[in-house]
Amino acid sequence: MDFAFVVFCFQGLLAALPITLTIWALSVALGALIAAGVTWMRASGIRALDLFARGYIFVFRGVPLLVQLFVIYYGLSSFPAIRHSILWPLLRDAPTCAVISLALCTAAYQSEIFRGALAAVPAREVEAARACGMSGFRLFRRIILPIALRQALPAYSTEVISMTKATALVSLVTIWDMMSVALKIRNDTLVTYTPLLVAGVLYFVLNFVIARVFIAVENHLTPHLRARPT
Repeated sequence: MDFAFVVFCFQGLLAALPITLTIWALSVALGALIAAGVTWMRASGIRALDLFARGYIFVFRGVPLLVQLFVIYYGLSSFPAIRHSILWPLLRDAPTCAVISLALCTAAYQSEIFRGALAAVPAREVEAARACGMSGFRLFRRIILPIALRQALPAYSTEVISMTKATALVSLVTIWDMMSVALKIRNDTLVTYTPLLVAGVLYFVLNFVIARVFIAVENHLTPHLRARPT
């Protein structure tokens, strides 16, 4: 393996890292907002909202992310009504379409994580808080949310890491992320494995850092679960 070529690959991929991180961060954040709304629909008790949320989750979890990405970026632009609407400045932009696609997809998974975490809150904790006079937003903020957050973190961290790997798909819609750069280096130099290996190492390091951050947050939120020194 040529060390100078490996350094060249690292330099090229690191230059594209900010684009990958930006798309990932915006997708996860927007997906969390959408997921919060979908979770509220599921828990609202309103049948129409519940059915809409169930349908949304069913569709976006059942259709491959690549198909969703192509439909939003390539498919919507084929409709004249879209091209002449106020949404066109956004939908003709590849990074925006990538963020929307990833966010809509991860929101379906995140909403189920949130719903499961809320369902896992022990009823006795809620009853005890109500017996102490808590209700409404105060009950949610001080009892339900902290418990649900601890319950959701392991699954949520897995989804966030999965989104990091999913950003590699945006290379197929003309975005110069790390995977696009790796593929270009491979095509220009005809060296197949080195650029992809370097890309894999960078994705691994990025996911390792994200995992360590979530572990630190989980340890901070669950000090009672850590082994006490003997």
